[in-house]
Amino acid sequence: MPAPRAIALRTRLLAAMLGPLALVAVVVALVGATLIADVVRRTNDRVLGGALGAIAETVEVERGEVTLDLPPAAFGMLENGERDNVYYRIAVGGDLLTGYADLPAPDPADLTTDVPRFRFATYRGQRIRIAEVRRALPAIAQPVVVQVAETLDNRAALTRRLVVALLVGELLLVGIAVLLLRPALGWSLRPLARLRGAVEARDGRALPDLSPLDPGPLPIELRPLATAFDRLLAQLDTATAATRRFTADASHQMRTPLSVLKLQVALARRGEADALDEIGDAVTRLERLLTQLLSLARAEEAGAAAPFEQVDLRKVATAVISRRIAQGIEAGVDLQLDAADDRSFVVAGYWSLLFEIVSNLIDNGIRYNARGGTVTIALALTPDAVLLIVRDDGPGIPAADRTRAFERFVRLGPADGPDGSGLGLAVVRSAAERMAASVELSDAQPGLRVTLRFPAL
Repeated sequence: MPAPRAIALRTRLLAAMLGPLALVAVVVALVGATLIADVVRRTNDRVLGGALGAIAETVEVERGEVTLDLPPAAFGMLENGERDNVYYRIAVGGDLLTGYADLPAPDPADLTTDVPRFRFATYRGQRIRIAEVRRALPAIAQPVVVQVAETLDNRAALTRRLVVALLVGELLLVGIAVLLLRPALGWSLRPLARLRGAVEARDGRALPDLSPLDPGPLPIELRPLATAFDRLLAQLDTATAATRRFTADASHQMRTPLSVLKLQVALARRGEADALDEIGDAVTRLERLLTQLLSLARAEEAGAAAPFEQVDLRKVATAVISRRIAQGIEAGVDLQLDAADDRSFVVAGYWSLLFEIVSNLIDNGIRYNARGGTVTIALALTPDAVLLIVRDDGPGIPAADRTRAFERFVRLGPADGPDGSGLGLAVVRSAAERMAASVELSDAQPGLRVTLRFPAL
């Protein structure tokens, strides 16, 4: 099943920028259209009000009668390219003085004297805008109402032109923004391209280059990525170097028993009787070395760790003693377990690793002990830890050499001492670290005391 394709980063950024820009453009268009309609209305109302005032000023009283002289300029003010229809009506009370009798008339009581009022209405099937005012004339009991109205074609046309101009301007701005955003995004993503180039430049080399990247100056947003990648390279370099060193040391250590084995096989073919015993010893040493190499690899394995399980150290110690009892009897070394029966010695860890730890410590205690000696496994509790202590009666390790004792393939005993691979304590430390435990070497007077401290549950 093919992996789902992710949207390109450039496309994401372009969409993230154009989305809000388009939303802002829509909001501006809506607000602009509203403002344009209001401005057009106010502007045309001002002209319509001017015509109304010019006509209302000519209304006078002569000889007790209302007279009117319609000025042509008043209607000229309302002329426009859309040829809107213009209507007017002057009435005294309910009696029409002049104009269009069917023009929608207001209730004079709703009007304020000499204060124009504007309203929309429908007349002869068309929407119109009416300006009207009430006047009070001397010696005339009834109020005079003057109305001037026009259709809305010019207003609608002007509004459309202004809105179209606004939309065209917005489209031009958005188009220019799109044209400018693409090179701007390319410039902004250039540091990321440099970072990619610095990684790709190492591809195809005979030996992997795990040194830190050098992509040049990076923006603050990319620095954590480069730092994390450099940290990963450093961890990989450390793991690779450890693997190379481990492989070289292991091959060196295995070369000796294999050479001995090869030589003894040749002697056995010639009929040497003692050669078979030497072959058996070489095979035993090789088996022990391979076993400890596998134990160390298992203790240091990388990747996501499995969840801890609750392990009873008393059961682990008992199982190891049962496994090593024959070795102890053959070496003349007594194995003892010192653990209170009424206490629980459960820790969080892995049974297999704890078994390897105790097994390696007992094996060392037996091999470096003298006949008649004792190896004791003691379990104890403190307020914050569970202690596993292995003591022997051997020569111990000098304080100055105890740090080196945990290194791989380091043997600190005398040249004529028991055979060993120098991996026992390295296995113990690696396995203990995986379970958040600490290891400490000290004098047992005589012998060596190895103390493992596990966090209490």
